[in-house]
Amino acid sequence: MSTPFDTSAATIAPEERGPAYDPLASAVRDGLTATPKWLPAWLFYDDVGSYLFEQITELPEYYPTRTERAIFAANADSILEAALGGRAPGGTLRLLELGAGTATKTGILLAAAIRRQGLTQYLPIDVSEASLQEAERSLSQLLGAVEIVPQIANYVTDALAIPPHSGPTLALYIGSSIGNFAPDEAVAILRNLRAQLRPGDSLLLGTDLVKDERLLVAAYDDAQGVTAAFNLNMLERLNRDLGAHFDLSRFQHRALWNAGESRMEMHLESTVAQTVRVPGAGMVVQLWQGETIHTENSYKFTTESVRAMLAAAGFEPVQTWRDERGWFAVTLAAVTGQSRTQRSQRAQTAPI
Repeated sequence: MSTPFDTSAATIAPEERGPAYDPLASAVRDGLTATPKWLPAWLFYDDVGSYLFEQITELPEYYPTRTERAIFAANADSILEAALGGRAPGGTLRLLELGAGTATKTGILLAAAIRRQGLTQYLPIDVSEASLQEAERSLSQLLGAVEIVPQIANYVTDALAIPPHSGPTLALYIGSSIGNFAPDEAVAILRNLRAQLRPGDSLLLGTDLVKDERLLVAAYDDAQGVTAAFNLNMLERLNRDLGAHFDLSRFQHRALWNAGESRMEMHLESTVAQTVRVPGAGMVVQLWQGETIHTENSYKFTTESVRAMLAAAGFEPVQTWRDERGWFAVTLAAVTGQSRTQRSQRAQTAPI
């Protein structure tokens, strides 16, 4: 029987194979041997991918960043007041951020903290050293009274190493980054964070809300093609880091709304039948024409689904801020087991 695949490329010599313990190689083997094929979203964020994502956040179609920024700008002082429970804490409040990137929105909250208490410590955690360096440079220039303690880590695959602190911690997980993970994975990430926090600490969670399909699709398939380049860069990363032989001209970006799962999906579709060697992962990938590699989910939330996710992870919602259109929500959640006063606070909605 004839085959459209290049069978001459279907083996990898032992000396070409990457180390079995390499997390990148392991993730690629797991995803590209599955049916259907997939790759984890954290692979997006090498230095090139992190740069492209920053470009995405400035696109006219991509509403989440500017909408969340507007919520922070209008409510930064009240967010910090709620995080402190309306009283002066013992010790200064510090801010910690998962997936900090260049921290452009976080500066609004840091500025409010500095106004309130002076010198403020900020612990950004990200996989991209370049992004953390840019965050440190820009925040130091803009704010001055901020002590930045960056940590290069993949908070999905690495254990968090959060140093002790004499005062309360406000952990930020913003930009609806939590939506990139399946519900059970999202809860696991928040539980991992919760295990590092103490009574008196809190979480500020940004979540993109369910809305019109046309708005959602446009946000993930922009007219300038920046999101397509961001998606394709995942294959370019495999070429760079694993010696793979992906021809990017043989793939195209696809974005679609999956209403049943309440999520946007991004895929890379093979435009031809092809065989691709990935020496660093010790494998060969065969794709049929029209077959896709599922690269990202971006779950969209309701008030009820946010509350359920937080409760499952050991947090209790305290207050929620939304934009006037109801497109995006920022929820402050307390560590379960705090004071009776804090536990009795009911979630509120404070539109801009």
